[in-house]
Amino acid sequence: MSGEAASSPLAQAPGSETELEERLSRPTPALLEALAGVRGDILVLGAGGKMGPSLTAMAQRAAHELGDGRQVIALSRWSDVTVRDRLAALGVRILTGDLTSRDSIDALPDAQNVVFMAGQKFGTRDAPHATWMANTIVPFLAAERYRTSRIVAFSTGNVYGLSPVTGSGSREDEAPAPVGEYAASCLGRERVFEYAAHTWSTPVAIMRLNYAVDLRYGVLVDLAEQILRGQPIDLAMGFANCIWQGDANAAALGLLAHAQHPPLVLNVTGVERLSVREVALELGRRLGRAPTFTGAEAPDALLSDTRRMVALLGTPAVDTPTLVAWVCEWLLRGGRTLGKATRFERRDGAF
Repeated sequence: MSGEAASSPLAQAPGSETELEERLSRPTPALLEALAGVRGDILVLGAGGKMGPSLTAMAQRAAHELGDGRQVIALSRWSDVTVRDRLAALGVRILTGDLTSRDSIDALPDAQNVVFMAGQKFGTRDAPHATWMANTIVPFLAAERYRTSRIVAFSTGNVYGLSPVTGSGSREDEAPAPVGEYAASCLGRERVFEYAAHTWSTPVAIMRLNYAVDLRYGVLVDLAEQILRGQPIDLAMGFANCIWQGDANAAALGLLAHAQHPPLVLNVTGVERLSVREVALELGRRLGRAPTFTGAEAPDALLSDTRRMVALLGTPAVDTPTLVAWVCEWLLRGGRTLGKATRFERRDGAF
């Protein structure tokens, strides 16, 4: 990878969490064009997670710019009330509820557009029953309730098996080969939304995402923090994809315009195949710390082919050299991180 960030108006890193949130939720011209053709309110289910708040804020900002009177509604348990209050201040309609309850879901307001973000990854190894509930039963309850709406359903590149690092990554038309219960349950979530599309003609788009970076978490943050702590970096998962979370937000909301039956399935990630070793060396150069390594690169890794995404939505606005520079600037300034590792290096699917 190039050692310098791309020269563009975006090249300077966000200087504060307020600026970071603004960047993450800034609607793109392409998104505004897409949503202009998709009428109706937007409901975000599972809006309180790592990615949900900025996606919801982007939807609200887009609705404001379009000025068409649509409402953005966000449902979560809201473990962080500051996030809830920030979205409410933007004009988002806030709902608090439990998606494991059919009564709670049935009581939700109608919405022509639904972004389904709820799910569970970490803790699967210790409580697989809870993961299967969150990743299959809850999606069914939501799909049944909103069977006449457009639905964008979040999924993950983990539904694929590992692919050769010399290739272009897994394609959407390849047979899934999930490793571990988390990945298997995510494939189950996809099948539930496929069922809705086939049974009720629900327009659906399934977004297979890996891995979002927002400077407070993500693959690049994981690697940078390991370097700063002097921890050796495991090279077994020697390659990865990642994407600026703002670009992932815009992709998810833009897919409302492409929901269909049978469902559209789309890989969403950065277009670059990242060498963990090369990225770590560049991070170390910028951080002033030499990384250390353990193990060696395996011949396969979790990688996704992005050609369909680029053809449909365009190339992400923020490239990897820019993201690397931003992460280093953020950490060197003492920027806050979430302490939630992606565990992208796991090859056994155990989370």
